Amino acid sequence: MEGERAVPLRVDAETAIILREAYHKIEALFRSDHYGLYDYVRVVAGKIAHVDAFFVGFLQGSNRVRYPYGYDDGDYVTPDTHIFGPDGQTAWLLKHRHTYRFAYDDGAVLHAGIPVGDPARRSRDAVTVPIFRPAKDGPDQLFGLLSMQSYIPKSYDDNAVRAFEWLCEVVERVLSREGEDREALRRLPAGDVGPNLLTSDHVMEYLTHRVASIREIATEALDESDLGAPVRTHLERIVDTAEHIQSELIEMLMETDEAPERRFTSLTKAQQGVALLLADGLDNDQLAAELGVSLNTVKTHLSAILRKYGFRSRSQVADDVRKYLAR
Repeated sequence: MEGERAVPLRVDAETAIILREAYHKIEALFRSDHYGLYDYVRVVAGKIAHVDAFFVGFLQGSNRVRYPYGYDDGDYVTPDTHIFGPDGQTAWLLKHRHTYRFAYDDGAVLHAGIPVGDPARRSRDAVTVPIFRPAKDGPDQLFGLLSMQSYIPKSYDDNAVRAFEWLCEVVERVLSREGEDREALRRLPAGDVGPNLLTSDHVMEYLTHRVASIREIATEALDESDLGAPVRTHLERIVDTAEHIQSELIEMLMETDEAPERRFTSLTKAQQGVALLLADGLDNDQLAAELGVSLNTVKTHLSAILRKYGFRSRSQVADDVRKYLAR
């Protein structure tokens, strides 16, 4: 409502200063860098309370959580995927849809799930916040979680919990804006292919550039004058291995399926227009109305497209066009 003021966040002055600085840095630096975003949020949380372990997880399917970022007792945790059961944190968040605190049950829910990080150590305090994405119809969808944990009992008071929830809301907004960007892409022809249809080209291009960055770092390090012989040898091996991987990735790209592109470019401009609308799921009447032509003309185009593609059904053509557009 107009004139309605937001409810102030009840945190102490020092925490408020930390969070305000964090907000501006996140907005400026981490819009598209997810690893950097999660790593920075962990650091900010550590300025407010003691953080031994920090994890980011995202739900996939009916019973999986993928953890793209984890940090435990000073060490980076290798990304992993876990099947969650009925008694752990994820199931609890799905049921209650609000922050889980160790103090609620002396960690029973936390320890009922699969341990993330060092399985030999049990956290003595934890705060796990659900991440939601806006839904067009019905309640927002819970699709992820952020968890900070400590090996020291009673590490997280109300001030720390509120601050962490606020940080998670900022992360949620960053990820939601990316979802809005994807929604804008879906408005393009055959937009459902969008960035959600991950192709081999996308994966290979990403890996090629990331391997290149590793090679560049190692190359720069080789310019240091005070390197010992063993270190220099290891760096040279990294450079050599990275160059081999880059070359192999490009050759693997040559083996990817180019048939969808060949088939689409074999069509006339008019037929390509029909094929694009097929990929959007339009039926014959809708095709005729969209193109401003008769049903007979539409049927003629469809017959020609099926003949050139060598397919039996329009749904096969639609799938093939989506592959071409997502390349």
